[in-house]
Amino acid sequence: MPLNLEDKKARVKEVAEIASSAQSVVAAEYRGITVSQMTELRAKARAQGVYMRVVKNTLARKALVGTSFEAVGPQLKGPLVLAFSKDDPGAAARVVKDFSKANDKLVATLVSLGGDVLPGKDLEKVASLPTREQALSMLWVRSKHRSRNSFARWLRRIPSWSARSRLSATRSRPPTLDLVAFETTLELPQWLLARTKSSKQFPT
Repeated sequence: MPLNLEDKKARVKEVAEIASSAQSVVAAEYRGITVSQMTELRAKARAQGVYMRVVKNTLARKALVGTSFEAVGPQLKGPLVLAFSKDDPGAAARVVKDFSKANDKLVATLVSLGGDVLPGKDLEKVASLPTREQALSMLWVRSKHRSRNSFARWLRRIPSWSARSRLSATRSRPPTLDLVAFETTLELPQWLLARTKSSKQFPT
């Protein structure tokens, strides 16, 4: 059933709102896909936080104007389904990739993220991007590694502090080291800093 003018406006607004905050989009040709197969595809997309919609190319072009996917518009050709990743940049690509393994009539024609438009053959690259959980895990490991290195540097400086302490012991008024400057210079790990907050200054 063809859409009337109000329905078209509503569709454009809906897609525009999704595109304005999406991380990536995949356009895939679905010629030959049955209704039941499309229903299954949409269900898999929803489960992965992916917005999927069959949109006429003329309406899709209008919806993408002013978004980071505006360059996608001129490249939309043929019957297409658009899949937008809301939070995970690789989610839409993984959904299309996995579904096309058993349904070869679903063919990615392009994928876009970060303002770039890539050909459908690059779907695999985008699908291989780490998930949000994987990215957080990688960040935690890197942060932990940096914390250990900072602590190691702190330990290596102990001898020089001791030497300065012996020198300052001969002075009438030992100099002090500001805690903020101390933290900034040495990059102490947070668990160690928590034990030093009760003292405002450290003797040098």
